[in-house]
Amino acid sequence: MKQLLTGNEAVVQGAYEAGVTYACAYPGTPSTEILENIAAYKEEITAEWAPNEKTALESSIGACYAGARSLAAMKMVGVNVAADPLFSFSYSGVNGGLVLVSADDPGMHSSQNEQDNRYYAKFAKLAMLEPSNSQECRDMIKAAYEISEKFNTPILFRMTTRVSHSKSLVEAGERTPIEKKPYVKNLQKYDLVPAVSRVLHRKVEERLKDLEQFSNETDINFIEWNDKAIGIISSGVAYEYAREVFGNSASYLKLGFTYPLPMEKIQQFAAQVKTLYVIEELEPYLEEQIKAAGIACIGKEKIPVLGELTPDIIAKVLLNKENSLIAYDDSSVANRPPSLCAGCPHRGFFYALAKRKNIMISGDIGCYGLGGAEPLLAKDMSVCMGASISVGHGAQQTFTKFQDKYRVVATIGDSTFFHTGVNSLMHIAYNQSKTVTCILDNRITGMTGHQENPGTGYTLQGKPTKIVDIPELCKAIGIEHIRIINPNDLTEVNDALDWALSLDEPSVIITRWPCVLKKHSTEDKSEFGDYRTNCDVDLNKCIGCKACIKTGCPALRFDKPIKKVKIDSAQCIGCGVCQQVCPVKAIAKVAK
Repeated sequence: MKQLLTGNEAVVQGAYEAGVTYACAYPGTPSTEILENIAAYKEEITAEWAPNEKTALESSIGACYAGARSLAAMKMVGVNVAADPLFSFSYSGVNGGLVLVSADDPGMHSSQNEQDNRYYAKFAKLAMLEPSNSQECRDMIKAAYEISEKFNTPILFRMTTRVSHSKSLVEAGERTPIEKKPYVKNLQKYDLVPAVSRVLHRKVEERLKDLEQFSNETDINFIEWNDKAIGIISSGVAYEYAREVFGNSASYLKLGFTYPLPMEKIQQFAAQVKTLYVIEELEPYLEEQIKAAGIACIGKEKIPVLGELTPDIIAKVLLNKENSLIAYDDSSVANRPPSLCAGCPHRGFFYALAKRKNIMISGDIGCYGLGGAEPLLAKDMSVCMGASISVGHGAQQTFTKFQDKYRVVATIGDSTFFHTGVNSLMHIAYNQSKTVTCILDNRITGMTGHQENPGTGYTLQGKPTKIVDIPELCKAIGIEHIRIINPNDLTEVNDALDWALSLDEPSVIITRWPCVLKKHSTEDKSEFGDYRTNCDVDLNKCIGCKACIKTGCPALRFDKPIKKVKIDSAQCIGCGVCQQVCPVKAIAKVAK
């Protein structure tokens, strides 16, 4: 039966059919929906959120060693976090098959860089598959487990945003019951000490030769012969774009198994076409290897290395064709950069923090990253997930050493704190910098779509579980000065900042208030009550000073004809931050 599925949903369908029984991930766009959908198979598959990608991969490795087919999923920067176990795991190989899904983000729609994770397969010596559409996602994930077990190799399953989120028809099948493989103690395979790893490295090199032979023979890499004046080698979604532009006017070598490359098949194809293009998104991964083999081709001289590829770009750079666009008046299009939601509990905290002088604000990845946007401007830097605390610590140690006037405030969310922030806070406690660490606990993993985490009290599959108590965790790793506040109360926020900045030792401020978009749990209702209401402006009192507008709340707007502020009741939830900054008390809470 055919179903309309996204690439992520098709990966789940394929994994289900392939007999996967364990899956683990840390949420991150564009990979998040894989675990959210696989969690529905509660009887067949144990699905778990992990605190970070390294933990997710390591847990999947454990399931694989025990004999089960397992899956780990993450966005491309998450593979950096998981790289340590990944490179070693390549040496031991698998027992039950294992697939690591890397969802890359060309164009950086929601990422801090634009890395091309195909290089991880070559670097870590893993077999790699690249689907181009949803049907291939389903088909290739099933093939991946067969290849993993046949060749004793982990599989890197590389997707991109368009493949993950685009929908197309998928012919689905039934689940194939797969017996768990028996676990047999084998120190010469699983105990990666130097004496063992030296032997295993030779086996990995032999494995790559066998995989290249397979790459040349498998129909996952196939040729479509048409006019031979132009030959195109491509993979992933770039193949779909090339097909759309050239149609049957060119011949194609479509690569789905992209490490090791089928160099014999590539040479045969290249020898029969007059002009050879290599069309790929981001880095010249295919092109470099093809040129290194002495095969002439045209690639990144024409195809841009930056950003997401499109059929329009291919048509323009290779055929000098430009599609006509619908004309419109762009002056009427409002510039709407991303901002914190109306009623976001981070807003009040950032509003107060931004008014401090001689403060360096070290930010992190998540909703709180938006605190750096205008009008709040409450951020100086952001490097990667979990880095705000340790980056802030290094800066603070330097300011202190040179008796600089600056103090550092590091901001991080609850999920990101669990991800890798907790390690950085240990570093602060151990080395005693006077960095102020602010953990913005909104009771959920906010930006990726409200996934549970160790602090929420529920597992991915809805089972109530132990809650990691953030204040107690901070105490346990050596932080003595901790304060918990309501971030919507600006007096409370300012008092906490005064207190923390007066200390000459490490301190932690925890803001605790649920995300405005969160579906409240029983525990949330008990702790926070039914607080949602509306704020309204008394136009007779409003003096049009725009002080409330400077909080950055999208529910507020300045009405130019009357020079007064108005509040959109549909967006407002009555957090009261604007009410607190109004100098003439023109804003009051009213019934929702």
